[in-house]
Amino acid sequence: MTEDTGRIRKTLDRRARRIVFGDNADRGIDQELPSNVQVDRAHVVMLVERGLLPRASGRRLLAAIDELSAGGYGPLRGREAPRGLYLLYEGWLAETLGEEVGGAIHLGRSRNDINATVLRLRLRPVYHRLVREVLRLVAVLVRRAERYAAVTMPIYTHYQAALPVTYGHYLAGVAVALLRDLEGIEAAAAGLDRCPLGAGAAGGTTVPIDTGRTAELLGFSAGVLHSIDAVASRDLALRLLAAAAVLGVTLSRLASDLQLWSTAEFDLVRFPDELVGSSSMMPQKRNAFLLEHLQGRGGAALGAFTAAATAMHATPFSNSVAVGTEGVKPLWNALDQVAESVLLARLVAAGARPQPERMRRRAVEGFTTATALADRLVMEAGMPFRRAHHRVGEAVREALDGGEPLAAAAGRLLAEHGLEAQAAWTEPAQVAAAAAYGGGPAAESLGRIVAELRAGWTDAARRLRERARAWSEGERALDAGVAGVLAEDAVRPPTDAGRARVPALEEA
Repeated sequence: MTEDTGRIRKTLDRRARRIVFGDNADRGIDQELPSNVQVDRAHVVMLVERGLLPRASGRRLLAAIDELSAGGYGPLRGREAPRGLYLLYEGWLAETLGEEVGGAIHLGRSRNDINATVLRLRLRPVYHRLVREVLRLVAVLVRRAERYAAVTMPIYTHYQAALPVTYGHYLAGVAVALLRDLEGIEAAAAGLDRCPLGAGAAGGTTVPIDTGRTAELLGFSAGVLHSIDAVASRDLALRLLAAAAVLGVTLSRLASDLQLWSTAEFDLVRFPDELVGSSSMMPQKRNAFLLEHLQGRGGAALGAFTAAATAMHATPFSNSVAVGTEGVKPLWNALDQVAESVLLARLVAAGARPQPERMRRRAVEGFTTATALADRLVMEAGMPFRRAHHRVGEAVREALDGGEPLAAAAGRLLAEHGLEAQAAWTEPAQVAAAAAYGGGPAAESLGRIVAELRAGWTDAARRLRERARAWSEGERALDAGVAGVLAEDAVRPPTDAGRARVPALEEA
């Protein structure tokens, strides 16, 4: 296979070739070539339909491409790619079909717009997996929020017991944050819907191609808008990494809480054997080490964003290897790491077992009803809140000095104002049950939160299904277009094969 481009007569330096393209094409074949082939099939169909490529040539190209794909790209494996995978592949087509046919496929396009399109095609399953994992995690949290809606516990501020809530209320709060993170991921993925194919190297083309048709065949909602932006921009990668980094922060905070609460000193939650590890030296240990993996992997997207943004920073706004290759390189591993973090979070959230009695006792010992008691002095005795705050603080100090519960000291304080202590003012479970305002843990409040979570979950699942359906419809349209070129009377019927399905909330 010649490497003479006409303008360049010599082979790329072997050392540079190994760094840039690898020792052979196998890795690129597995990662990128299936998407390249999908792009080529759509492009050939469009060229034939527009009368820009003879039907006979289109048939031969499509037959060769399909045969190569069906054979696992065997003829290309193990070969060096001196000028990159795409030119190796195109060179094989020219060798196999002759230059008149094999060399005709590149009309009206460039590797620049192909690469930008391949990025979006490769991101589809990655995006689908990430969103689906988040939906499954939210489903687990919502179901457990309902199950543990009456399990009273203290919420901590500054690592100190603060107020009485419920474990279900806490889990619902994490779910609310995760749905918001999911909205950010969906917004970041808006660029998945526009096809860059047809932008060429940066200036479009004088060839009368139909970019709307190739977009349709590839399952995009719209064709290229601006030729320079289409090949210059990889902000899709940056936005996805940024959104995934925010998700990773939420996951790390959940992991930090569960790790702290699962220590013997807290003992608010426990994990079954299948979710903990032992020590190679200390036989008594039960390490919730999965939470540490969750914390570490959750930061992968933040590091990748920094690397990608640094690679893209201050580059010319046109096609750039620093942007389209080096800037995108951190994307794949980072999104994979974050998806795995979400899966780990689902496992530990599903497996964590709250300890109701220990949680209730910590809520009592932590004087978590002090704020509610101050509120009662305001509402029942007409005391200004700051004075009530001070008096209840004194009552807490008395209780600590006397080794008695807050209820006893509260009784004396209330009696000074002609009030009788009530359990609803000093018992954590009753205070939590009465906190119906401000999104508190009371049953009616949590019920509204869960209802909104379920509605948000359903909407997000529907949007994912619609996106996946559009991709599948593109595949069917492409198959039909290819069949129309190969044999006009043998159009392949639509099929539901490959259509992605998102389970219902109760299935997730």
